[in-house]
Amino acid sequence: MNTLFIKYKLVIKFILTFLLVYIALSVVYKFYLQFSDGSKFYPDYLTHVVAKQSEALLNAFGYNAQVVPHPNEPSMKIVVNHVYIARIIEGCNAVSVIILFVSFIVAFAAKFKTTFFYILAGSVLIYTVNLLRIVLLTAGLYHYPNQKDIFHTVIFPAIIYGLVFLLWVFWVNRFSKLKTNNG
Repeated sequence: MNTLFIKYKLVIKFILTFLLVYIALSVVYKFYLQFSDGSKFYPDYLTHVVAKQSEALLNAFGYNAQVVPHPNEPSMKIVVNHVYIARIIEGCNAVSVIILFVSFIVAFAAKFKTTFFYILAGSVLIYTVNLLRIVLLTAGLYHYPNQKDIFHTVIFPAIIYGLVFLLWVFWVNRFSKLKTNNG
């Protein structure tokens, strides 16, 4: 048993670190959501900001877009040319994807400074790509409403999760302790 632990020490350390960071960040985020009352920024601050930034980008790209609070659920409705196109829910704010990304990077941490700046840059990139994903999804749904299922369930999740995967691969190959130990 002891030899198995020694043999798989790095794997066990990775799994435990990943799970601890993921659970800790998820609990913090759950508390954030639980204590967001939505009175000033509906449904919560981060989702509200993502909705407003998506609206600004859509308008910058020439769409007559507006986001308004959904009357029946905690989300923001995206309206383009007075037509309700989509909604932005809490899951659209990229926080859960960023938590997944951060957990993996910390589990394969390198030097503190390198890890910190990679997490910061990667999180900003994920957030930005997520905004563009929402804008492209909204424009796609506006022009091709019959393609909703393929846009929302295949193409656009592939963009965000594909980006996270590429960031992980880049991290492991370029900066992680695994690279410095084996390189």
